[in-house]
Amino acid sequence: MLLKKDKSKVNLPSKFVIKWRDLPLYELMSYILMFASVPMLAFGIQPYNIEIIRIIILTILALYSGFFSALIWNDITDFEIDIIAHPNRLLPSKKIKVKKLFGIALIFSAFTFIFASLISIWCLILVGVAALFVAFHNKYLKRRVKFPAYSEIFNPFQWTVVAIFGFLAIWTALPQSSEISIEIIFFGNIFTTSKAIQTMIILLIFTYFADTSHDIPEGIHDVDADKKHGVKTYAISFGIVNATKISFFMFVFSGVFGIILYLQSILSPIFLILFLLLFVYTLYFPLKFLRSLKKGLVEEGVVVGRKLYDYFLFSYNLIFIDLVIQILLNS
Repeated sequence: MLLKKDKSKVNLPSKFVIKWRDLPLYELMSYILMFASVPMLAFGIQPYNIEIIRIIILTILALYSGFFSALIWNDITDFEIDIIAHPNRLLPSKKIKVKKLFGIALIFSAFTFIFASLISIWCLILVGVAALFVAFHNKYLKRRVKFPAYSEIFNPFQWTVVAIFGFLAIWTALPQSSEISIEIIFFGNIFTTSKAIQTMIILLIFTYFADTSHDIPEGIHDVDADKKHGVKTYAISFGIVNATKISFFMFVFSGVFGIILYLQSILSPIFLILFLLLFVYTLYFPLKFLRSLKKGLVEEGVVVGRKLYDYFLFSYNLIFIDLVIQILLNS
């Protein structure tokens, strides 16, 4: 599919996922646990059957495909920014042509819609709406909206789709209660409970704050490129120093809502302790970031952003491991 003469080229589809952004293996594995954890949380602690396993697998496939398609579209639309901020990525380094990457993006997008449709029409509608808005944001709004920090205010909402999708998959394809029901002709029914809605909202808020806290340091690293192309980030709108403070408080807020999630939901107190240990360990990096000199903030942005992103991923992984252990013990 791609050029084969140059070994530096990404010449096999099987290598694309690894070579595309040099994503570490633990991150690729973490997404599997992350995407599985949400429908498991919505389903609860009870015996599993083939139907819940089917929904979990389809959720993983749909969200994984959506994750790659969203980032690939971002690579295409942010090509000019990446030339300055990330010259080693595939397009700036000319390891792949835009048309080839565009084709790969279409394939992943198609998989997203197919897997979502196999769960329920509501999941299909959700990914459709999300895809349209993300595409419009990346292509037009990102550079044209002058609202302060617009880009980094919006970006984390893309990750909240993970929480909504997982709960919606259970509520529409394998409902556990009819306490609250929504019936719409041609679209099917949604059955849920007020407690389940509360759990989803808390998870949404945690996700938003956790992802924003990591997004801001990376925006500090990319500040020159973003400023040149009119992208509004916290660093550009409020200054680099103030952006580090906002990132720190976003991280703290994520920790608060992470604790609330454990206390409010079916998650166990033991894993709340593990979450707190993860939070305290990660806290060192945004604190160090706050004390850095202004000149060093740009250089450290990538490192701190990586640590905060690991915190985001591992928090979801803890939810997955917690639920698996509880299900095994319960059965």
